[in-house]
Amino acid sequence: MKKLIFFFLLFFSQLSFSAMNHNGMTMDEKGMVMNSNPDTLPKDCKKISEDVHFTVHAGHKYAKKFNGKMYAFDQQQWDVKPCSRIKITFINDDDIRHQFMIHGLPGYLYPKGMFHIELYGKGEKEGFFIVPSQPKTYLVHCEVPQHMEKGMKAQLKVAGGDQDLPSIPGLTEPVTPDSYEVSWNQASWAILVLSVLVGFAGPFFLLMRYKNSK
Repeated sequence: MKKLIFFFLLFFSQLSFSAMNHNGMTMDEKGMVMNSNPDTLPKDCKKISEDVHFTVHAGHKYAKKFNGKMYAFDQQQWDVKPCSRIKITFINDDDIRHQFMIHGLPGYLYPKGMFHIELYGKGEKEGFFIVPSQPKTYLVHCEVPQHMEKGMKAQLKVAGGDQDLPSIPGLTEPVTPDSYEVSWNQASWAILVLSVLVGFAGPFFLLMRYKNSK
């Protein structure tokens, strides 16, 4: 009897978890969507101007085209009209957490001005948000520690945007460029010469050992 009760409790807890919805957040074992808004217009929009659907991939393989980056979205910029309703299908191609997070939306519609999709590993989720009418550039990024700094950053432009954000991989210059300069002092030259000598000496000694063993 105790085992039967336990299995019932486990079943209903899993059922409630899969349907969890609190304060604009839906979540399950795969991830979560926060502040999805398919219906409510911003105050400066009289109607939806267009419906746009973007499929956004996230993963390590999309960063390979950017030197020094580890993670990236498959796109780094999206352009939409004012008062567009945007559907995001977010696909995580990695086995670790990734997020699609956009900042700066109207706080009266989106708590903290944020729309957010998160996946705990490989998978897919979708959500909606409606942008206001003013020309503006919105930051899109992954807020998992170091993921944005390692390349997972993009921008969404409404009506052409009001600026280009810095450090968008492949689009804009970084705020602090990576520096790989070497100061060629005496110690640096000594290390280089020693490395070359060791590189030549290794095969030479192996060859001598091989000849002596015959």
